[in-house]
Order: sequence, then structure tokens, then C-alpha cells
Amino acid sequence: MTALFDSYRASYRDAVQSSIDFSGLRHDFFQRAKAQVLRALIAERLGEDAKPAMLDVGCGVGSLHPLLRHTVGSLSGIDVSAESIAQARADNPHGEYRAFDGRRFPYDSARFDLATAICVLHHVAPPDWPGFVAEMRRVVRPGGLVCVIEHNPLNPLTRLAVMRCEFDRDARLLSAGRTRRLMAEAGFSALDTRFFLLLPWENAPARRLEKALRHLPFGAQYASIGCA
Repeated sequence: MTALFDSYRASYRDAVQSSIDFSGLRHDFFQRAKAQVLRALIAERLGEDAKPAMLDVGCGVGSLHPLLRHTVGSLSGIDVSAESIAQARADNPHGEYRAFDGRRFPYDSARFDLATAICVLHHVAPPDWPGFVAEMRRVVRPGGLVCVIEHNPLNPLTRLAVMRCEFDRDARLLSAGRTRRLMAEAGFSALDTRFFLLLPWENAPARRLEKALRHLPFGAQYASIGCA
């Protein structure tokens, strides 16, 4: 899997776009939706004026990071793909990036206010899921947050996009309930799950409707949130 993602260093965005072309939407639309979820989470859980130190686990080429630059105080990313990390450094000089072995994160305990894993856990072998989530908890300070964003396997269009994506060929999709249980078993509290990417529009009425329906399992993706 490391070699596969290394090979997509320069073409990651094109590969993702190819998998979702049937939707008529651009990859940027999905990235903005994720950034909006994270901005709302930070404001709700850490405070409107918070500028958290954030770790993005499995950050890939860092394509989401420009959208978060003014939301966080510092942004670090780690990935098993050294080539992807090199691309992330080149594209995001404001961030701090490290390659890692896929098991122990290369940071001290309680280092961050927020840790995210965005469409990453489905690439991790299921026996390693508990250890991965435990590592996310380890690097977050007491009272800090962890947010796991994953594909919603109950959404048929999500399944189609995953099937069409070359580097999702190993994907083991997790239900929102499974992710929540993993986080509970790792000792997280104040657990919450919100679904998003239900509607293909970004206008205010669409956003309000998505917010109203966020606890129903309709959206293409979901965010599972816990407090360390």
C-alpha cells in the first residue's frame, strides 16, 4: 500500500476526480465539505477563537490543508508514503510533515489539541484498528479532540466511488457504529457522529438542511468525534 500511494504522488487529485466524475462534482467540493465539518467541530468543542495544534494522520499530499491554514494554530501531517509527504511539504510550506511506519506516530504524547484521520482507517488492516485509534488518543492532550472521517458504507454512491478508485482497492469500509465502538473502546468520551455530503450544493439552505439531518445515516461520509 505504501508503494501504491507513492506512485500517486503527482496524480492523487486526478485519480480521486476520476472516481467521482459520475457525480458531476469536483474534488474541491468534497474537500470544502470536510473543512467545514472540521471548522464547525473546532468552534463547538474548542471555542470560537481556538487555534488548535492539529495532527492529520494519513495526510497524503496534504490537499485539504490549504483550506485549514487560517483555522488552526499549527498543522502537522504524517503518512506512510514518503513520496506523498514530499509532495505535501512542497505544496504546503506552512505545515510540518513526517513519514512514519504506520504504527507508532512520530510525536510525543499529549502533543496536539486535535488529531484527524480523514478517509484513512479503511486502508488500515482491521486487526490494527484498535491500535491506530489508541495512537490517535495518545498524541492528543487530555480534553483534546479526535475526529475520524470515513466513507459511509450505507450510501450506494459512496460505494460506487470507492469501487472506481484505484487506491481504494484494499478498502474495508467501517460503519459509523463500528468507528464509534472503536473510539469508545479506546477511552474517548463525549462521542458524537455526524453525517455530511448529503446534497450536491453549497448554498445556505442546503447547508442548513444537512445540519438538521446530520445524525441520520444518509450522507456520503461521516465524522466520528471523541474527547480524549
